[in-house]
This record gives sequence, C-alpha cells and structure tokens, in this order.
Amino acid sequence: MSMPPTPRMSRRGFSVAALAAAAVTLTAGRALAAPASAKPQEETCTAPAEWGPHSGCVMAWPWDRTIGWGGLLADVQAEIAAIARSIARFETVTMVAEPGQAAQARQQCGSSVTVIEYPVNDCWTRDTGPVFALNAAKTQKIGLDFGFNGWGEKFPYDKDDLLPVGVCRHLGVPRRDVAMILEGGAVITDGQGTLITTEECLLHPNRNPGMTRAQIETTLLAAYGATKVIWLPYGLNNDDVTNGHVDLVAAYLGPAKLLIHTQPDTGNPNHARMAANKAVLQGATDASGRRFELVEMHHQPHYRHGGVLVETFSYTNYYETSGSVVVPVANEPADALALAQFRTLFPGREVVGALARTLGYGGGGVHCVTQHIPRTS
Repeated sequence: MSMPPTPRMSRRGFSVAALAAAAVTLTAGRALAAPASAKPQEETCTAPAEWGPHSGCVMAWPWDRTIGWGGLLADVQAEIAAIARSIARFETVTMVAEPGQAAQARQQCGSSVTVIEYPVNDCWTRDTGPVFALNAAKTQKIGLDFGFNGWGEKFPYDKDDLLPVGVCRHLGVPRRDVAMILEGGAVITDGQGTLITTEECLLHPNRNPGMTRAQIETTLLAAYGATKVIWLPYGLNNDDVTNGHVDLVAAYLGPAKLLIHTQPDTGNPNHARMAANKAVLQGATDASGRRFELVEMHHQPHYRHGGVLVETFSYTNYYETSGSVVVPVANEPADALALAQFRTLFPGREVVGALARTLGYGGGGVHCVTQHIPRTS
C-alpha cells in the first residue's frame, strides 16, 4: 500500500479536521506489526521513571527550514545546542544529525556533545526516538519502537519514524516493535506501574483509528511494563500540534507526586481544562494505591514569536539529570517565578533556565527534544 504524499507545511498551517479524516495506520511505508496480544511471549520490561539514573540522552539536530522553521532555523539550532551543552555537563549527550549536517552540529554544540549521522526530519526525539525500558534484572536496555506518523499526518516523518532503528543500532540496544502510533511526550510514567496520558491525544482519530480505548490501554501497559493508566481529559488549549501531549500539562516529581499546570485566571480557556485534569488526579490512586500529592504550576506565558501567538509554552516540559533540572524559559516575566519554584522543588539540584522560545513556537520545549537513556545495574 502506498503512502499519501507527506505534507510539507508550517507546524501551524494545517486543518486538524481534514487531517483527522485522512488518518491512516501505516507509518513511512512500514506496516504496523500484529497486536501485542498476538506476538510470541517476550521478556517483560519496564520503562523507568525519568528521575531514575541515566546513562545518557538522545537529541536530534534541526536542519530543514522547509518543515516550518523558515527564518527561525538558526534560532532553534542555537536553542538545541545550548540545551545539549547544559545536559552534557551531567550526562552523555548523543546528537543525531542528518547526513551532511554533522559538522555544523559539532561546531555549535561543542566537544562535550557526541554527534552522529543518521537521517532525521527534525529535533523532537522525545516523540520520535525509542522509549527505553529495562528488563526485570535491570541489566539490559530495550528500545521500544512505536510507530510515528508526524503527529497525525501533519509533518514529514519518513526519516523520524525509523529513528529508533538507528539509535538502537548505535547504542547496541535490542529494539522491540510496538503495534501502535505513539509519541513519547504523550505518556509519563512513575516506573512503578502507573502511566498518565490524555484522552485528547491518545484517542484522537488521527493516531490509532483502528484501535479501541481498551486496546490502546492494553498495548501501552504491556509495552511499558505497567498495570494502570490514568486518563486526563485534556492537554493545553489550542495545542494543535501534538493534540494534547501530557508533558505540556504534567510531570512526575517523584513517586505519587506530580507537577501539574493549572490556570487561576477564570477567563483563560485552560482554567476549566486544567481544573478537570486536577479533579481526575485528586480522585485517583496510582498503581500502588497511593493518593497523589499535586504541586501546581500557575505560570504559563503567551507571547508572539515569528508572527505567531505561542499559547502552548509550558514549564512542565523540563529535563532532569542527576545533578540538574533544565527548565525551558521564554524570556518572559513568568520565567523568574517558575525558576524560583523549581529551586524549591529541587533543592539539591542546579536549576538551569534554557531558552526555548523558538521551540515553543514549534509546539514544544526541553522535554520534547530530549530522550533519556536509563542506566543499567
């Protein structure tokens, strides 16, 4: 079966309704495998929490201005390079660059970042790279390879869908196909049996129209080695890029402890949406039966960049290393308030503000462009 033409358009210039109607279940010419229940028995593995020890981080170098960056390409490259250097102070960073682009990536990232060449469309490795899990003994990493369809056929993905193949090969990590479309930013986990996601994203018809909610949940639990899914209703208002990724509204701070975006302004559309998410979490328990401790993040700047009103910038979209927390900032007044809150939440870590103003224009932040690699025992 041939694929429809891959769209090449601004990250903001598309019709969600039209794309939803055209959703398909193939990715980059690669048919999704049989459902997990039909596969031979595989060793159970568990995707650990992000606060666990890392052996490194995978990132990717933005290079193609025609997929939406345009005149902002140099700006987003500078942001990616700065984030990579910040993380490389505490753990190994592997930057994947399109063949022919490695020299530029090395020049901007510096010697602390390892640059390898492998085909990529863009920089969103949280969504396009493998989700790493560990076997029961924690002695072996496994790269979970979900299908990727450009956030619902919105953007080019012919190369990014195959990124897990190249990353796992480079790291010498076994790869496991998972029979569904999923971006890593759509799920957060405590590594202790609990997954949190949003209905808005995972149940959107442009992702897995042939799967029921129950089938999606079963496949996720089996892949992540978890036992419970908590479904939040919403992502951020007007998140027309990811259709409601959970990492823009919530992050795990520790076992049964979450940082959640809430909006005190009753005139803001996110007020009711985030209140609905909070209500679900207040009424829920995790896989271990624990009630959640909820820490609220009230700050969420809106700003104009590249002629676009950016409404989905989020401070919950951060990256945690063993010694630091790399927090997106937008050069807006709210940055100082958010960073002060992070210093309270992570008293033993260095809190690093990383400019992500252009990444916010692109629909993401620091978490979106990083994929952590857990450490084995």
